[in-house]
Amino acid sequence: MTEEFRALIKNGTWELVPRTPDMNIIRSMWIFKHKFRANGLFERYKARLVGDGRSKQVGIDCTETFSPVVKPATIRTVLSLALQNSWSIHQLDVKNAFLHGTLSETAPRAWYQRFTEYVSRLGFIHSKCDHSLFIYKHGTDTAYIVLYVDDIILTASSKSLKDMIMRHLDAEFSMMDLGQLSSFLGISVTHTPTGLFLNQATYARDILERADMLHCKPAKTPVDTKSKLSARAGPVFHDPSFFRSMAGALQYLTFTRPDISYAVQQICLHMHAPHDGHMGALKRILRYIHGTIDHGIYLSKSPSRSLVAYTDADWAGCPDTRRSTSGYCVYLGDNLISWSSKRQPTLSRSSAEAEYRGVANVVSESCWLRNLLLELHQPVRKATIVYCDNVSAIFLSSNPVQHQRTKHIELDIHFVREYVARGQVRVFHVPS
Repeated sequence: MTEEFRALIKNGTWELVPRTPDMNIIRSMWIFKHKFRANGLFERYKARLVGDGRSKQVGIDCTETFSPVVKPATIRTVLSLALQNSWSIHQLDVKNAFLHGTLSETAPRAWYQRFTEYVSRLGFIHSKCDHSLFIYKHGTDTAYIVLYVDDIILTASSKSLKDMIMRHLDAEFSMMDLGQLSSFLGISVTHTPTGLFLNQATYARDILERADMLHCKPAKTPVDTKSKLSARAGPVFHDPSFFRSMAGALQYLTFTRPDISYAVQQICLHMHAPHDGHMGALKRILRYIHGTIDHGIYLSKSPSRSLVAYTDADWAGCPDTRRSTSGYCVYLGDNLISWSSKRQPTLSRSSAEAEYRGVANVVSESCWLRNLLLELHQPVRKATIVYCDNVSAIFLSSNPVQHQRTKHIELDIHFVREYVARGQVRVFHVPS
């Protein structure tokens, strides 16, 4: 508490002003926490003096209350590049991050703006692909900063550059060097001779405990092979708030678990009105997690820097809307860096159309990744290879002739043809 209070005074957090009749007074309170590492071991005690959010009035005391956060694919891409270049990866923590902001309004995102302005003065360029990524390039010296609110990943091409950046940051802000990256956003990072293993076992165990399923019988797969659940799968579930809480928690677990991405997407379709059948599907995922709790994703020092993607789709799979679900995964060299499972926004008149929309989704993601890698000064020299199991969709991606069955497809989907014609994307067949 003393350390927290001294930081408040040092940063000039408040000044006393006369109370006016139109002021809404927000009381302050102390919050005490035990902070744990990603492996579950106790790290330190934390005390925070905060304003009681329950007494705030929206529109008077606050408007937007979010901070920009880094995309998961950006984190995996930066880590992959650091491994390929044999750069050290450090983790920094900012003490009292929000207090470092200089307020120009009553409720700002001041910390993010202050940090952005300062690292720009150090020579970092703000990424256009991801607003929480900062890139430093001077001659042969390269460094990346990934910012997630007040957690920072720093990787640099040399120890002297890394030390220089950390000295500047510590002089401007109150920084804590946590050493080599070991945990980030509740994700455990294990270093091996050939790469990094990302795992959320502690977080997964917390989810199982909240669901009272720590001792359940494990399932071998996250979803069964029966028909998809409809919107009215059995009686209405008695506790929809619990269902939403569990589904939201599982969404964050997909950060390192692409194997549950599709199953989680299916239950999230019913968060607005869950039924007993949907809860049964959610429990199936939890049982699968119980049996695979130590699973995660491995990033290795890959010799290749090519982008290779796989995409697939089911046609009219949703029993209620008859919309299709498409999914993809993208590899940078040997490392899986991006994946998605999503219901398509419109109806498809054929399986070829559904697959073609899936190809368009993964090409869009690949274009973003190519631009990101270009900003990181690690451009992809070869065309992105996209594998699809539908021959008709492959013909659609390269054939400019409009047939009777395809002339209704929106023009924005046909941007795939443009990238194929440019030679930036090549679409090939792969067996189911």
